[in-house]
Amino acid sequence: MRILVIDQIGLSLDFIMRCKDCGHEVRAWFAPREDGKRNDIADGFVTKVSDWRAAMGWADLIVLTDNSSLMKALAPYHKKGYPIFGPNAAGAELELNRQKGQDVFKRAGIKVMDSVEFNDYDKAKDYVQRNMLRYVSKPNGDVDKALSYVSKSPRDMVLMLDRWKVENPQNQGFILQQFRAGIEMAVGGWFGPKGWSRHFLENFEFKKLMPGDSGPNTGEQGTVMRYTEKSKLADKLLLPLTAHLHSIDYRGYFDMAAIIDEDGVPWPLEATSRPGWPCRIIQDALHVGDPAQWMLDLLHGEDTLEVLDEIAVGVVISIPDYPFTKYTGRDTTGYPVYGTERLATEDIHLCEVKMGQAPNERDGKIVYEKMPVTAGDYVCIATGTDYSVTGAQMRAKRAIKKIEIPNSPGWRDDIGERLKAQIPELQDMGYADGWKY
Repeated sequence: MRILVIDQIGLSLDFIMRCKDCGHEVRAWFAPREDGKRNDIADGFVTKVSDWRAAMGWADLIVLTDNSSLMKALAPYHKKGYPIFGPNAAGAELELNRQKGQDVFKRAGIKVMDSVEFNDYDKAKDYVQRNMLRYVSKPNGDVDKALSYVSKSPRDMVLMLDRWKVENPQNQGFILQQFRAGIEMAVGGWFGPKGWSRHFLENFEFKKLMPGDSGPNTGEQGTVMRYTEKSKLADKLLLPLTAHLHSIDYRGYFDMAAIIDEDGVPWPLEATSRPGWPCRIIQDALHVGDPAQWMLDLLHGEDTLEVLDEIAVGVVISIPDYPFTKYTGRDTTGYPVYGTERLATEDIHLCEVKMGQAPNERDGKIVYEKMPVTAGDYVCIATGTDYSVTGAQMRAKRAIKKIEIPNSPGWRDDIGERLKAQIPELQDMGYADGWKY
């Protein structure tokens, strides 16, 4: 099969390598870096194209990695029926325009939290001060994760609004939702012209940089997941959206995160109408067989995806100054990723990596060899699978020990641990059926 990967964010290398290992011919387009320079991620691993449009007619399957850009440019290709596996503009709006997403959920019969949309920080501050409640703020668009905030009280919500007014005056709008206590859990699925794949992905994200869920929000520092054909959360959050997703001709992965309160009511937080990262990479640890054929089959109305009946734990491995490199300007390229020569498509999944020259030891001497080296600070994902969370966690930790990266690599060593208490609570309410800690 001829596969074109259109990568707006630079995290498709692992998928590319898996496809090539299965004999597929792969070409890839990577969006330029934020400074406008050429993106060197995946150099030496795949044939790159400078113009994705010129390769559209060549491909049997076109895979998109994100919904933050190119949606308008890709719209004519969606309309003409190109084999695109990934989000479209209408699907992206459900995530990037948060109030629009909440309105669609509500019309589908899903209970939603009251939310108010703002474009003015002072008006939002007045709203908080009038009500004196605890709020969660979430921005529209593809923006810095630091603009999402879960307040502890009205006072720190007002503080953050004051700071954002100075630091981010040109905001794209944001919503305030009243805070609800509960357990955060998500469920996603693969959607094609015949509807959902039979496999739903229940998952738990660990968003903070440091163990104990402390430090800055990176979006997703690690994830625990399991496929199931029977999901109470999918019944409540995904299936009601089936008609809407058909109406907008959505194709690809769609995920809903929710807070499940003490009464067992799931309150949707947000939709992810795209592959999540590193979620998408960790999913491949559970997929059986060809990494791409099932995607083309789903576009043709056939559900051929086969998965392991196990739990997967995935852990992000990064190097300094992650997650602030774009602010500090530190050069994070050229550090060797030792130990990945044979492991890159097993339990170590390369991300911001390219082929380069680095010193290695051979027969008691130091020689410079061609090997994987870093092309950014988000280096790779380590995964482990097992029938329990602890077993999968242990395997992921063993995978981390197989590689060596200079420049002080970091990762969280507690991904999955909070589920020890949460899984029994969820199961008492009928959720997380089949999960074992």
